[in-house]
Amino acid sequence: MKYFAVFLPMKDEGKSKEFRPQHLAFLKQMRDEKKILMNGPFTDGSGGLVIYAADSLVQATSYLKQDPYIINGARNWEIHEWAMETDVEFYF
Repeated sequence: MKYFAVFLPMKDEGKSKEFRPQHLAFLKQMRDEKKILMNGPFTDGSGGLVIYAADSLVQATSYLKQDPYIINGARNWEIHEWAMETDVEFYF
C-alpha cells in the first residue's frame, strides 16, 4: 500500500460551499472503505488535504476524480506520493 497526499486549493468558493455536503459524504465513504487515511481543511480557508491509500498513482487519482469538489470544479488539485514515517517519535 502506498500513500498519496492531495492538496485541494480553493478554486471557486461558492461551489465549495455548495458541494461541501457531498464532498464530506464522499470523504466519509472513502474513509469507511479504507481508501483515505486522513483528511482535513486548512485553518486559513485556502483549501484542504487528503491522504489517499492506494496501490498506485493511477488508482489514487481515480479516487480523487470521484470527489464532488473535483467533479464540479470547486477545487484545484495537486497529488504527490507520500512516504509516511512510521518510526517517528512524537513529543507532545
